[in-house]
Amino acid sequence: MGETTVTTPEGREEALPQSVTAASRSGPLGRLRTPRAPRLWFEILLIAVSYWTYSLIRNAVPEQRGQALRNADWIWRLEHHLGIAFEQSVNHAVNSVTWLITGMNYYYATLHFIVTLGVLVWLYRRHPGRYGAARLVLFATTAVALVGYYLYPLAPPRLMNGSHFIDTVMVHQTWGSMASGDLKHMSNQYAAMPSMHIGWSLWCGLTIFALARTPWARVLGLLYPAATLLVIVATANHFWLDAVGGVLCLAFGFTVARLWYGALPYALPRQPAREAAREPAPAAR
Repeated sequence: MGETTVTTPEGREEALPQSVTAASRSGPLGRLRTPRAPRLWFEILLIAVSYWTYSLIRNAVPEQRGQALRNADWIWRLEHHLGIAFEQSVNHAVNSVTWLITGMNYYYATLHFIVTLGVLVWLYRRHPGRYGAARLVLFATTAVALVGYYLYPLAPPRLMNGSHFIDTVMVHQTWGSMASGDLKHMSNQYAAMPSMHIGWSLWCGLTIFALARTPWARVLGLLYPAATLLVIVATANHFWLDAVGGVLCLAFGFTVARLWYGALPYALPRQPAREAAREPAPAAR
């Protein structure tokens, strides 16, 4: 496979595979999109409107309590059959360590947004050629999750009938959960499948691992979704299988981006091809 080189603004030459430089030609969906430089005002508006729309649709899904509880019982029985039904043990063990479960409650309520936005900003500033495709993965993942919330209402473990799960936010009176206390009326209580805490954190982790240069950052990228998995189970907000649903949604998102751009986001050039090609070589400067 041949390669084409372009000069980056930093003066380095990047080799672009023909599969990437040919992205403006035909592909599985016809004419493929060529990565373009993102525009700040448009991205801020797009992300704000998209998250508002996501929240509106997610919370507008009818709270089918009866069906959600029946689905939760079925998931719990299935996990027992598979030999992985130990969420309750994790929930009780972590809840016995006050400082740990309090930290996890705040983790669950805040990092979901902070880290995802932070990775988007990092991509925008340091990897503009890959930003659009990576953002498409995130948006497609979230969009298909909304379908899951509508088609498969699911109660989280803490709301199951007759269960002994502990609602850690209620017990420890920590701030920030939209799923407990007075704030529960502002959020759909039965949209646990798939888990977007897992979908978004895995997107963040893979992006950091693929594009970060320092080893410690790449290690943190891998640890972040693993820690998130422990948090969503310890706080009794999700089953293990909700996490599997989040992974499947993310796989769908990557598939959409692959079909749209002709390559995975991390295989695209760091700088948009047009902007990089316009940059003069160091000797010319």
